[in-house]
Amino acid sequence: MDTILNRARELKQALTDFVLDAEGELATALEAFSAEQLAKVPQQGIQQQNLVIDRFLTEGEAGGKTTIAWFIESQGKKLSESDRALLQSWHRTFMGLFAVEQILPDGYQVMNWLTAKHYQVKPSDPTNAKELERVKLGEIIQGRIAPVTEEYWTFSGPLMLMGNLGKPKLAVAIGNFKQHYKPFLYSDAPDLLEEAWLSVERYHQDFLDFFGSDEITMSGYQLGKKIAEFQEVLAKKQLEKAGIDESKSLADLAEEAGMEDEDIEAVAETMGVDAKTLSTALKSKEAVTKMVTPKVELPPEIKKAESVTVLAHPRWGQMILPTYTQFKTLLETEDWQSVKGAENLVRKYLEDPTINAYVWQKLVAEYPEPLENILQTVLDRPDFGLQKDLGALLREYNKPLEPELPEIASVPLHLHELFQEALAEVNKSKSKAKGNPKPKKGFQ
Repeated sequence: MDTILNRARELKQALTDFVLDAEGELATALEAFSAEQLAKVPQQGIQQQNLVIDRFLTEGEAGGKTTIAWFIESQGKKLSESDRALLQSWHRTFMGLFAVEQILPDGYQVMNWLTAKHYQVKPSDPTNAKELERVKLGEIIQGRIAPVTEEYWTFSGPLMLMGNLGKPKLAVAIGNFKQHYKPFLYSDAPDLLEEAWLSVERYHQDFLDFFGSDEITMSGYQLGKKIAEFQEVLAKKQLEKAGIDESKSLADLAEEAGMEDEDIEAVAETMGVDAKTLSTALKSKEAVTKMVTPKVELPPEIKKAESVTVLAHPRWGQMILPTYTQFKTLLETEDWQSVKGAENLVRKYLEDPTINAYVWQKLVAEYPEPLENILQTVLDRPDFGLQKDLGALLREYNKPLEPELPEIASVPLHLHELFQEALAEVNKSKSKAKGNPKPKKGFQ
């Protein structure tokens, strides 16, 4: 182990001991951070607890100062300038899903699957080093890495060795990562993150252009039809942007490209088109827009609902709410306790993760007094006030107060292609590899 890496190991251990021995403000912050993070994941074992502590070292704050700032202040002149610089650089520590590309004498060359960025990583912790001895090329490691120098990084905290995952299992692993560690989705690629957020804003503007409002209410059946129409409009815009003639059928385009029917079928299946629809389209002159936009299916409970409200926001995305009208009616009813299922509906809005802070902000803006009174009764908190207590209440029910990247955001092309290939494998499609296409970059 080189001198800098060894010093990184010593500083990391000192920082960890400092946090675990801390009292007062920092200890309280660690407790709150741990409770908040552990509530977001289903597994509550020792490894998850250690991961949360490791995250607090670089992400935690108390009294307006970061955990690292607390540690540096406590050490006084014991730390050199290089020590301080190394510690400060650990604010760039992030979590990822890393594929092992090369096994080096003192570490590994890895690629973060979430952003396709490459790193040289050297283990500094003896436990991690021992665990990593059995890692083979192509295998996936879920964990955190921290910078050591401009040239290489080190693993930080516990690791999850996931083995050699086929594309379907890798796609599932990425989906799970997105669900439980969304803030780290593109944390080492700010350009991808910015583009993802811009795509949400573009989608929102398209939604406004099509529906004419950021709040619409209709039956689930009508909504299904309108969303299908909306998807076709978006598909046409994408085709126009790509310079594709939408009047041509898929078969016409395939003939021009020199593709066989089985090639088209494999591609179409990766897009999620069922075999019957695919067969019909290939035999007809149906416009290509019908082919590239798979049918969007709403959940059964949404399709059957008498009234469904969609709220749209340029950051929060779109919220599809089958009980929003009911909730508003409840707030407009003076004797709200006489309404059947009233308390259950209020608790659902608190507990359901799909009902985010923006939905509550909308309700607060329209019905501040009734909502405050209802929450005081349902929660048995007579002193509850929306202005002073709502934020804490939403955090209590694991609702982020700031928007997280919505599902409608664009994904990098390498992930989009992985998901297509994973779906193709699940559907047991057999595609022919023709030529060696150049690797694509950016977003779909």
